[in-house]
Amino acid sequence: MLTKTSKIYVAGHRGLVGSAIWNNLLQRGYTNLIGRTHEELDLLDGEAVRRFFNEEQPDAVVLAAAHVGGIMANLKYRADFIYQNLQIQQNVIGESFRHDVSKLLFLGSTCIYPREAPQPMREEALLTSPLEYTNEPYAIAKIAGLKMCESFSLQYGCNYIAVMPTNLYGPRDNFHLERSHVLPAMLRKIYLAHLLQKNDWTAVRQDLNKRSVESIDGNATEQEILDVLYKYGVTPDHVTLWGTGTPLREFLWSEEMADASVHVLLNVDFKDTYPVGATEVRNCHINVGTGVEHTIRQTAEMVRNTIGFEGEICWDATKPDGTPRKLTDVSKLHRLGWHHRIELQEGIKRLYAWYLEHEA
Repeated sequence: MLTKTSKIYVAGHRGLVGSAIWNNLLQRGYTNLIGRTHEELDLLDGEAVRRFFNEEQPDAVVLAAAHVGGIMANLKYRADFIYQNLQIQQNVIGESFRHDVSKLLFLGSTCIYPREAPQPMREEALLTSPLEYTNEPYAIAKIAGLKMCESFSLQYGCNYIAVMPTNLYGPRDNFHLERSHVLPAMLRKIYLAHLLQKNDWTAVRQDLNKRSVESIDGNATEQEILDVLYKYGVTPDHVTLWGTGTPLREFLWSEEMADASVHVLLNVDFKDTYPVGATEVRNCHINVGTGVEHTIRQTAEMVRNTIGFEGEICWDATKPDGTPRKLTDVSKLHRLGWHHRIELQEGIKRLYAWYLEHEA
């Protein structure tokens, strides 16, 4: 059992979810937290990870560090996604075992489920049919991670639990147009189009100075900026988004994911994740989501209305949609005592407010 003085290592404590978990733990009075930036500790370096565990001897570990990205990045950098995530998991989970960590929480993704999984997706759907092609390498790495947690717990009596969040968004999200997930990319594209429509070049340049697009920053000429933004579907009159807009997606505010994760870390043990008396113990991971879905098109309209963009939203059907539908069955999570509170419309308003304060 973890106490307020237990030493907890949060791997990925500067990321979208890791930072929210860190803050959630602090708010609950767990102040003996350890975090390392990538510059301080390269989780791909097994020797460095072992030295870190030797020195710090954490009581618990939250593995929120991962190499992540949207459809474009997953398609282009397939080797990076499977290699880096497998290596991070191998190093952190392996050293947690060697150093007798009492509790480990591994964060995966609902992309582990088959492309054509019955909806809503129950934990039992894992490995029942082929994965979505666009993110298959990342999904395989995450499946390996949850199976490591499951297998170490079954063979050695460890208390390692895997949670599989749905699509996340929130403070400290990745708004890079080449590598971000659907919602932050959508929000930034529509915001930039809104600025172009208003002819607010000061704000456009300020945004690009915070995060350049293909090395084009706010110091470029107006034509250079227009050219690179057009390449990503951003114009004063319309925004072009990938796919048809018809896929259904479930979105969870990252701070709620953090609250669910900490709830599991503090209140759920491995033995609680499978039926009593099961002859074959498997699918011990826990879905974390809202159980509510919206089409990508509906989501884009919510973003447009929130920002106030008066242009058109266009869809490029030559680009991939990804999985047609990804709705989680969260009944297991509910049985374990946690429910979401923030709905998507409210979350988009919060995300836009955060973006204007920190990124624009």
